[in-house]
Amino acid sequence: MQPTAQQDVRGPLPEGLARAIRETAGDIATLLKTTSGTAAPIPDSEWTVGEAAAHLALANELLADLAAGYERPYGDGTPQSLASANAQTLAKFGQRGAQPLAAMITEQAGVFLDAVDRVTRDESAPSPPLVTPLGPMDRHVLASYMLTHMLGHGYDLARALKRPHMIDRDRVGLCMPFMLSVMPRVVDADAIADLTVRYAIRLRGGAEFGVSLGDGAIDVSPTPLERPDCTILIEPVTFLLIALGRRNPWRAIGQGQVLAWGRRPWLAPRFPTLFTAP
Repeated sequence: MQPTAQQDVRGPLPEGLARAIRETAGDIATLLKTTSGTAAPIPDSEWTVGEAAAHLALANELLADLAAGYERPYGDGTPQSLASANAQTLAKFGQRGAQPLAAMITEQAGVFLDAVDRVTRDESAPSPPLVTPLGPMDRHVLASYMLTHMLGHGYDLARALKRPHMIDRDRVGLCMPFMLSVMPRVVDADAIADLTVRYAIRLRGGAEFGVSLGDGAIDVSPTPLERPDCTILIEPVTFLLIALGRRNPWRAIGQGQVLAWGRRPWLAPRFPTLFTAP
């Protein structure tokens, strides 16, 4: 593998992010250690528990390599190419045991954080942005990506094993740098082709951001927009689960976890349909 050669944002990870990565990996490992087998199906998925855990272990290894500055081609960012890459790597990797996979998930999370820490401490070393399966990212966004990815699949494992999941408001907040970065990459071009609207998204007690759509283009702002057409207030965990394709938005609206107002509040249910979860 050859190191990449571009520039990257330096400095320590945002407060709490490294701890959240370690704790989430540990929570997933604990889940796996409670099961006597990994053949149970993941709800609403073609994978079993063993396959989902194997994917997590391999993904953590991939992200650890990227954090160290190595190139690891993995699809072209489209859902179809990522699904194909996932299938190919799982076919080559035969481990499905709960204990070995739990160990690998936590080990590779630690390797990732060690790689980030080395770059942070060595100011003379090259610090490239990392060519990831979802586009170039600095290490801060990559760390947010790792956390988001583990939370999504950790939620799946918890559902399959009938255990509490590990997503909470604080961890969702730490996922937001990745979520805002990736939105333009996962937008559905056909869905936004005829849409002109300004959304303000507010996570209850947390982040606020804006999304402007027009002429088939999208602009994501890390701060709220002035005079939005539709303001959406949503419970943070619900936001992440909807964004990752794990929660039905209509059910969340029916349960009062999503509220909307503004000049065009009827566009709120359309918002999640504008994106395709990778």
